Amino acid sequence: MTQVFRQNGEVVPVTLVKAGPCVVVQRKTPTTDGYNAIQLGFLEFVKASRINKPKTGHLKKAGADGVQFLRELPLRPGDGDPKVGDKVLVDQFQPAEMVDVTGISKGRGYASIVKRHHFRGGPGSHGSMFNRAPGSIGASSFPSRVFKGTRMAGHMGVGNVTIRNLEIIGVDLEDNVLMVKGAVPGPNGGYVVVRRAKRG
Repeated sequence: MTQVFRQNGEVVPVTLVKAGPCVVVQRKTPTTDGYNAIQLGFLEFVKASRINKPKTGHLKKAGADGVQFLRELPLRPGDGDPKVGDKVLVDQFQPAEMVDVTGISKGRGYASIVKRHHFRGGPGSHGSMFNRAPGSIGASSFPSRVFKGTRMAGHMGVGNVTIRNLEIIGVDLEDNVLMVKGAVPGPNGGYVVVRRAKRG
């Protein structure tokens, strides 16, 4: 993350996203696969030994050596008909456009209900022994079980998170870098998927 200044002097926090070059590795069609989609790969320097043999053969068909991060994206009406080997660059986006960014959130390990679900907790004084405990998790005689999805302590983070309606502040065509207003999910150097905003 960094910050930029608008022409009126306003400071805007931005995240720099390396958004390409990406290449179409596979084209899925209703006749062969039953649905319309493309498999997109992010071109970067990767040692050949880091990619297994089945994936290496799959990438050679598309001439996309050096792809480690693959994502399948559905095609909507009006998206055109991309072919295998076509490049997808950052020039698809324009400043002031809104985008949705999807990534894997940072892992927080095992977390209690206060940190994980923002429970208030019990009183912290007067001998209370109910400071950060979860309280009741269900009745005893009926239903005699804990319902699925009951909010409790457990593994926090490392989930698929989408941040909606982030504004594009700038586009660097030379280095394929997007300047997106605000923060995006995941750690520095993590992979994200950027798409045009569905709503908003």
